[in-house]
Amino acid sequence: MILVTGGLGFLGSHIALNLLAQGQEVIIVDNLSNSNLQILERLEYISGMYVPFVKIDIRNTPALNKVFEQYSIRAVVHAAGFKSLEESVLKPLEYYNDNVSCIMSLMRAMQRTGVRNLVNLSSLAVYGQSSADLKEDMPFHYAYPNPYVKSQQMVEEIIQDTARTDNEWKIAILRLSNIAGAFEHGVLGEFIAPLPKNIVPLAMQVGALQREFIELRKQANTADHTAERSFLHVLDACKAVLLALNWLDTQEHTCEAFNISGELISIQKLLDLIAEVTYSPIKTIDAPYYPYAEFDQLGSHSEKAKEILNWAPEHSLKKTLEDEWRFYQMTLRGQ
Repeated sequence: MILVTGGLGFLGSHIALNLLAQGQEVIIVDNLSNSNLQILERLEYISGMYVPFVKIDIRNTPALNKVFEQYSIRAVVHAAGFKSLEESVLKPLEYYNDNVSCIMSLMRAMQRTGVRNLVNLSSLAVYGQSSADLKEDMPFHYAYPNPYVKSQQMVEEIIQDTARTDNEWKIAILRLSNIAGAFEHGVLGEFIAPLPKNIVPLAMQVGALQREFIELRKQANTADHTAERSFLHVLDACKAVLLALNWLDTQEHTCEAFNISGELISIQKLLDLIAEVTYSPIKTIDAPYYPYAEFDQLGSHSEKAKEILNWAPEHSLKKTLEDEWRFYQMTLRGQ
C-alpha cells in the first residue's frame, strides 16, 4: 500500500488516481486545507474502489503513527505542503511551519514503523537560481530571499541528513516545474478557487469571462520582459512518480534528486496560447512594481530523469492547457 500525503490536492489526487489505475493500493491523508471531500468521492467513483482516507495534519506525529500502524504501508509519496513563491513572502511563518514540520513528522513516523521508501515532491525553485537549464549537480543558493525556496532547501537538507544516518532509506526527490492539465477525458482536474494563486487558473477565469483581466509583471530580464517558466502536464508528473517508485524498488540504499520539467515558455506567450485554447483574449494590465526577488527563468532539460528513470514528458503544453480548459468548463457546468 502506498501512502499519499496531501492526496486530495490537485497533484496528490492525480497521483493517487494514477496509482490506482496501475493496480496499486493507496491510502490518502490530507488536512483538507486546500482540498475537499468531493475529490475523494470523485476518486472512488472513477476508480470504482473504496479509497482509505484519514483526515489529519501530518505534523501531528502521534496521529500519523497510528496510520502507519493501522495500514500495511510500503512507500510514501509526499505531496503535502504550501507551494506559492509569492504567498510565502506574505506568510513566511506558515510556510516554514508547514513545509519543514511536515517532512520532520513524516520521516519520524516512517522511521518508527520501518517504512523507508519515499518519493518527495519538491520544486525547480529549490536551487534558488534563475536558469533555463537547471541541473541536479548545481549548488543551492541558500541566500535566495524567498521563504518557500528556503523551506524547500531545508526539507531537502533534512531528507539528505536523515538518509545518511540509515542505509535502509530509499528516497527519490522530484523537483517539479509548474503543474497544469487534467486527467484523461476530464474526469479529474484542478478545482479552481475563486482567487487562484497560479497564472494558469487565473487566465482560465479570464477565458471563461469570470475575471476581466489579470495583472502581468514585466520586470524580467527576458526577451518580452515576462518571466519564463516550465509547465508540465499533471499526468507526466504522475508518470515520474510511478517510475521513481519502481526504481526505488530496485535500489539498496539511495537518495537521489531528479529534475522533472516540461516546456519552457514566457508568461506572455503562455497567455497567448491560453487565448488560443479558450477562444477568448486574455486581457492584461501592467502590474505594479514587485519589490521582491523573482526568477527570470526556471527550467530544465531533465537529462538525469531520462537516463535513470527513463522518464520524458509526453504531453505538449497546448495539450496540457486544452485538458485543463476542458475540465474547467465541465466544473462550470456542474459536472
